[in-house]
Amino acid sequence: MAEILGDVSHDSVNRFLLRERYEPKDLFNIVEKIINLVGGILSVDDTVIEKIYSDPKNAELISYFWSGKAHKTIIGLNLITLYYSDINGNSVPINYRIYDKKEGKTKNDYFREMVSEIISWGVKPRIITGDSWYSGVENLKFLKNQKLGFSIRD
Repeated sequence: MAEILGDVSHDSVNRFLLRERYEPKDLFNIVEKIINLVGGILSVDDTVIEKIYSDPKNAELISYFWSGKAHKTIIGLNLITLYYSDINGNSVPINYRIYDKKEGKTKNDYFREMVSEIISWGVKPRIITGDSWYSGVENLKFLKNQKLGFSIRD
């Protein structure tokens, strides 16, 4: 890190990260300048960031999650992301959540919440894609009520 940042110390980076609180809207505020908000494809996916040396009892947000890559439950962080590909071929992450079991929400709850947010931010996707995890009736009714096309696959 010192080679990249030059005179910026590791401690000052840590203090900065502890001082700031970034939200999904902060990400959107950066990427909205480089995308066409109308007519693109919105894709939902989640990934488990493995944290094999972390103890879920002592680390907030660390828990046991099913990993499609590992084909088993592993210890880690579950990151849910909405990616947007606009009609000009620009693809960016546009919204995200880190799964927090203490909130009592499901990945599907987060998905609907995130889609509602990006719509309120002015994004008008043509279609939503995702894997079968997001194919529940509640999600499909939600997308239909939002007048959004969808293609959910295995």
